[in-house]
Amino acid sequence: MLNEALNDFTMQNKQCLGLVSVNIPLISNLDVWGNIALIRQYHQDMHQEEARQLVLQYLRRYGMESIASKRNPTLTHEERFCVMLLRAVMVADAVVVIDRPFQILSDRQDARYIHDALKKVDDLYQESHIIDYTWNAHRYRVENAEKS
Repeated sequence: MLNEALNDFTMQNKQCLGLVSVNIPLISNLDVWGNIALIRQYHQDMHQEEARQLVLQYLRRYGMESIASKRNPTLTHEERFCVMLLRAVMVADAVVVIDRPFQILSDRQDARYIHDALKKVDDLYQESHIIDYTWNAHRYRVENAEKS
């Protein structure tokens, strides 16, 4: 049922879908900045150095510019999530879909980190959606969490 909902949503938004999912991992032979910049370089023909500077600017929002040259296996769960989120918002007019985020953020008990991460880039996407199992609903009841 969950996969069906995700597939339906993907089909409705395929031109602008920015998907964050454990099923769509970072590209292993690219470093962090390359994974994030790839969409802008490919779809918008952005020059490599311009894309790199843009990515560094976005990583700074999370205080993570130091991870730009790291590769996926060396990242923490939180770093990996933010890199995947930044990759998702690189899509033009992005509709961000976060698929079962606690598969990526396995150490987190609630969605505060997810909400905070989304808020730091809320100017870079049109809308965001979280798709998860109903038994995780209690993890999303976070006080003072807002969607911009």
